[in-house]
Amino acid sequence: MRTMLRSKIHRATVTDTNVDYEGSITIDRDLMEAADILPYELVHVLNINNGARFQTYVIEGEAGSGVIGLNGAAARLVCKGDLVIILSYCTVPEEDARHFEPRLVYVDANNRIVRRKGCGDGGWVDALTESLRDL
Repeated sequence: MRTMLRSKIHRATVTDTNVDYEGSITIDRDLMEAADILPYELVHVLNINNGARFQTYVIEGEAGSGVIGLNGAAARLVCKGDLVIILSYCTVPEEDARHFEPRLVYVDANNRIVRRKGCGDGGWVDALTESLRDL
């Protein structure tokens, strides 16, 4: 088994910080869906501006809002306007790892999707997701 990058939201702009909230990252639902990230899922956040790297869980933000908000202790690791990379991972069997392709979501300065790669490409994660929906 190998741990692989499952999805990435690349160079998102932090729109809000709230140190008094319970902790987490709020992500626009459209971005979550594009990257196949679920509410309460573990993500790693990389701050391009200051090099900080941390992990937290996701809270769903309003679709189309462009929100990328860091809450709780994580809010101290970013500033509004910072660029971040948001990563999710999965564990795959060795034989699938060599052909695995993550979902990559590229956004503009307003956190609007400008390009996708690996989304809906029929990969095994998409097939598994579809089969689980049928249960």
